[in-house]
Amino acid sequence: MKASYTAGPDLHVLPSALPIPDLGDQPVNGFLLRSGEPLLVDAGMPVDREDFLASLWSLIDPADLRWIVVTHDDRDHTGALARILAEAPGAKVLANAITLTRLSEEFDIPQDRAVTANPGSRVKTGDRELSFHRPPTFDSPGTLAVFDHSDGTLYSSDSFGTVVGEITHEFADLSEEEFFGGFEVLNRAIAPWTALVDEAKFLRPVRELAALRPAKLLSAHGPTVREDAVPRLFEAMARIPSLPAWLPGADLDLESALDALENPAG
Repeated sequence: MKASYTAGPDLHVLPSALPIPDLGDQPVNGFLLRSGEPLLVDAGMPVDREDFLASLWSLIDPADLRWIVVTHDDRDHTGALARILAEAPGAKVLANAITLTRLSEEFDIPQDRAVTANPGSRVKTGDRELSFHRPPTFDSPGTLAVFDHSDGTLYSSDSFGTVVGEITHEFADLSEEEFFGGFEVLNRAIAPWTALVDEAKFLRPVRELAALRPAKLLSAHGPTVREDAVPRLFEAMARIPSLPAWLPGADLDLESALDALENPAG
């Protein structure tokens, strides 16, 4: 884990990194909104569990947390989830039913602490309204992007992420060549099926998200992208299906990378 930082008023990033051999680091972010009914988006990696919890509870009392959005069930988004649920008894999980089903393979989430959402759903969390969307690239069928209509922030799950040599807080702190080079790597790696899709159909969720006109785009695997830079990520995403499949002859196995982090002696 790295030190938390702010991406907006009462909006905290809980950052870490997953080393990808021969490529660089993949950012791994959780996000905490402290205002209104406090909400956490994703819960870090298992290898960071204790540090993630320490960082989270330094920012908010567990008794005050009300919502945990799980964008999908991959381990780098759910590492501390069971502990958070145990320590924050007033918090409910907001996720797709497929995600909740997959999570039940590892631990139980009581029905009264789970709220399901599908692409197209809207949920009120106090004075905040969230809409849920299918992001353009994803590696789990339950994946949801979340748009906060109160401040124009799009939480895009894995989609729009990147792999970089050195992780920064802001898109503006990276060279565009490095950001978009890593962007093409990550978005093809998590969604190799993009080389097979109908490009017109692929563009539908890209245009749907672009039509929201996000003021900020926060990927679980990227720096904060703001204002005028956001449309450029939509343009780059629209090109993904026209690119060749990810590096023929090379392997990029994120599950193996996670295993290596969790079991360094192995």
